[in-house]
Amino acid sequence: MDKDLQGKTALVTGGASGIGKAVALLYGQHGARVMVSDVDEEQGQQVVEQLQMGGAQAQFFKADVGDAAQCRQLVQETVAAFGTLDMACNNAGITGELSLTADYSLEGWQRIINVNLNSVFFCLKYELEVMLKQGTGSIINMSSILGQVGTPTLAGYVTAKHGVIGLTQTAAQEYAAQGIRINAVGPGYIDTPLLSGFSAGTKAGLVALHPIGRLGRAEEVAELVVWLSSEKASFVTGSYYPVDGGYLAR
Repeated sequence: MDKDLQGKTALVTGGASGIGKAVALLYGQHGARVMVSDVDEEQGQQVVEQLQMGGAQAQFFKADVGDAAQCRQLVQETVAAFGTLDMACNNAGITGELSLTADYSLEGWQRIINVNLNSVFFCLKYELEVMLKQGTGSIINMSSILGQVGTPTLAGYVTAKHGVIGLTQTAAQEYAAQGIRINAVGPGYIDTPLLSGFSAGTKAGLVALHPIGRLGRAEEVAELVVWLSSEKASFVTGSYYPVDGGYLAR
């Protein structure tokens, strides 16, 4: 494994499972020090143990990223633990309520926007404060294929993921000259715990939406995130990259 991130610090939200876990582990394999954050402390600590067993420096910090103060503390704790913040993957998110738009509850709407959109802004804001002092950094915001298209019963999720792309493009323009790159990644349907409640028939229907003929793997998304984080992507900012098995090409 190329240790191209040796000596750098990475922060991953939603890092206890799924895509976030895969990103955290791959950061560690590439030599980075990793701060893993999630609301699930038990699984988050397990990810840290995996990282440490692989030779990486890693810590866990429990944070609800829907709370701005906790996002600020998370960034502060990362810098206190490792000295820098070179890369961040703002990945934490939920599926949220499944309802037609007119039936969508106000509480469900507020929750999905807070967890999937406000949290990205909160983390981005405090990550940028650190990276501006350093004069360098790379931030990857996790959107979705549904950040580009709509789908019935997911008004909250779709709105939040569209917002993540707009926020990414705006911030990328604002801070490119200061040495900070900001990009968004849009996974298709990935075989993660978020799909654990879906029936076999529903999963088969999702597979049919991807011309490649299968669901994605979290590790495939992680490969793109780590590339965007590295100097190999030094001329890439303000971009949105689907990892979707051809979903958006249909």
